Amino acid sequence: MTTAAATAGGLHAKAKPATMAQALGRALRDSMAEDPTVHVLGEDVGTLGGVFRITDGLAKEFGDDRCTDTPLAEAGILGAAVGMAMYGLRPVVEMQFDAFAYPAFEQLMSHVAKMRNRTGGAMPLPITVRVPYGGGIGGVEHHSDSSEAYYMATPGLHVVTPATVDDAYGLLRESIASDDPVIFLEPKRLYWSKADWSPEAPAAVEPIGKAVVRRSGRSATLITYGPSLPVCMEAAEAAVAEGWDLEVVDLRSLVPFDDETVAASVRRTGRAVVVHESPGFGGPGGEIAARVTERCFHHLEAPVLRVAGFDIPYPPPMLERHHLPGVDRVLDAVARLQWEADS
Repeated sequence: MTTAAATAGGLHAKAKPATMAQALGRALRDSMAEDPTVHVLGEDVGTLGGVFRITDGLAKEFGDDRCTDTPLAEAGILGAAVGMAMYGLRPVVEMQFDAFAYPAFEQLMSHVAKMRNRTGGAMPLPITVRVPYGGGIGGVEHHSDSSEAYYMATPGLHVVTPATVDDAYGLLRESIASDDPVIFLEPKRLYWSKADWSPEAPAAVEPIGKAVVRRSGRSATLITYGPSLPVCMEAAEAAVAEGWDLEVVDLRSLVPFDDETVAASVRRTGRAVVVHESPGFGGPGGEIAARVTERCFHHLEAPVLRVAGFDIPYPPPMLERHHLPGVDRVLDAVARLQWEADS
């Protein structure tokens, strides 16, 4: 794994509180230091250090030719990255906000997702597209989208989203090292979440394509990822007062999808709720629920339920607390599972 090299020689480094934003920035820095083919490009990534300061200091350390400010033209940014990857570089593209990435979809669909298959595997396309996504920061509609379903529905892409400081570093390092294109979705409301972490000795993390059980339980499984993981962990703690023991599975990777870990959890608990910010209709929860049902039908004691954002364009900041899945909505779904099982 990519984190192994960073761990070597630093086993006794002292961990201290660090934010997800800091871990992401360090992952970029370490990747650039170890591999001269890694280039970062995007709007304001150089002098400013990015809107969220993830790329702060990279231009000063590696130069403008490796951390490059681009025009405000997302299709052009990604198109340039395609050419760079075809000629042997490993570009890391930053899209400032989730909805700002939409102008680049033609490049993504027509070239990024298809190039390796089009060439029979002869031409890998090692592009990492970093996309800050999701709500919870009081942003307006073009700054708070959950666009993961679009990427999941595009064969040829890996879709990854961390929810912890350790995963932010480890998964980004693995994404940059991958020969397949990776959409790296960064939950921006977790940028300032903290954990004890050492950049000299980062914890080993599971690879892309592997889910992790963050909390063991017996009553039901909460299946989630990215910004909704803290909500599910809080709901699981609150559920104890109701006599429910909830298991929480953090998917970490939406494509490839870890059917084995998810199905094993649901077979143990017999009930499942999928939780995400993306709208419910046509959202990731529908696909996840279908996969769980196909693999766990004879173990299910109730239908798989979904707790999601409402089927509307993202609302104004004053209303987002009603739009986003919260602890009460998650617990309501768990209560419905119990009722379905008893009826």
